[in-house]
Amino acid sequence: MRPVLVLVDRTATGGTVCRSTCALLTLARRLGPPLAVLCGPPGAASVALLGRYGATTVTTTARPELDEYPAAARVELLSHLVRRTAPAAVLVASHRLGQEIAARLAARLGSGLVSDVVDLRGDADGPVAVQPALLGTYRVESRVTGGVPVFTVRADAVEPVAAPVEPDVQRVEIGFPPGVRAVRRIARRPAGAELRPELATAAVVVAGGRGLGSQQSFGLVGALAKALHGTAGGSHSAAELGWCPRCEQIDQVGTIVHPRLYLALGISGSVRHRAAMQHAETIVAIDRNPAAPIFDLADLGVVGDVHRVVPELLAEISRRKATR
Repeated sequence: MRPVLVLVDRTATGGTVCRSTCALLTLARRLGPPLAVLCGPPGAASVALLGRYGATTVTTTARPELDEYPAAARVELLSHLVRRTAPAAVLVASHRLGQEIAARLAARLGSGLVSDVVDLRGDADGPVAVQPALLGTYRVESRVTGGVPVFTVRADAVEPVAAPVEPDVQRVEIGFPPGVRAVRRIARRPAGAELRPELATAAVVVAGGRGLGSQQSFGLVGALAKALHGTAGGSHSAAELGWCPRCEQIDQVGTIVHPRLYLALGISGSVRHRAAMQHAETIVAIDRNPAAPIFDLADLGVVGDVHRVVPELLAEISRRKATR
């Protein structure tokens, strides 16, 4: 049976395997034996976790290019493994780096790419990918008809399910061509004083919109995100006004999020914004307009002034932390 390549995601701090990779391995098992592609030194804990979720093989490659040129080097590595293993598919997490890697890999292979997949199943004619469309009203099924299919998979596509095996660990030796070094990462720094989870995969997301009124008031978003150990984001309007960087824009053309907890501060809830956050497990909305569309999605809605509600919420969080 042909293997399924799964590009392993690891955290920037600590290098532990991300939960999204466990979800990808769960999906990959439906198509064939998962082959986990680990960039960097393996580490016993990482190999054990990958084996717990069904990776029959773990390939490891420790080269400085994988850190200095993260996208191009991973495309080169995956291309090499595709030629060597003839896989049934390649699965990559659907975040900014993953989307770039997947698009470049599909172009390199001359195959097809299906993005933001939420489900996969095997079929006699090749893997079938499922994507949500029109705010989740429809589910689109797609199949790549030529070459090795490449899929980017949402972090919340499935709940990771363990299927323990003892993986075969293989070291891969590869030389990178000069073209890989065209764009080099020269530094990796957190945007703020502390490292935060990446927006696309964060478990807690706090987002602000035009209803906050000013860039100064937008600071409430970051303060609440920090208090909840989450990540800050913003609506299209907030990004347009310069209150948050474009990389933190949450909408269909920005970042799609699917956290366990989503807090919307002063966001009315445009169609494009709701499409990007509607799959959060729990949605809390705070806005002064009781008719705001965001309340249609909210599990908990607070009709009120964010400038009063959020400081009270921050004070309550601080009080509870102090009494632990």
